[in-house]
Amino acid sequence: MADLRYYDVILKPVITEASMSGIDSKKYTFLVHPDATKVQIKEAVEKMFEGAKVASVNTMNYDGKTKRRGMIYGKTAKKKKAVVQLTAESKDIEIFQGM
Repeated sequence: MADLRYYDVILKPVITEASMSGIDSKKYTFLVHPDATKVQIKEAVEKMFEGAKVASVNTMNYDGKTKRRGMIYGKTAKKKKAVVQLTAESKDIEIFQGM
């Protein structure tokens, strides 16, 4: 298990049409460190965003795609995506406002 600090867990928000439709029900999507656990993701969101209370965290692991350059095969980096559900009395996350 990796020794991750809370600021190392969340890499960037996911801004897609599908992820933006979940904002109305207080669901936010982030790309997270591949070794991060659900508990670490919950703590990171609550520490990084003031007033956010996490109800649940769902994660998805993505393997790297196989790429080819000439006759050499390789793989891209693994990714992990987390969908964070906030409680009803929680404040919204500001980075998603106005999109």
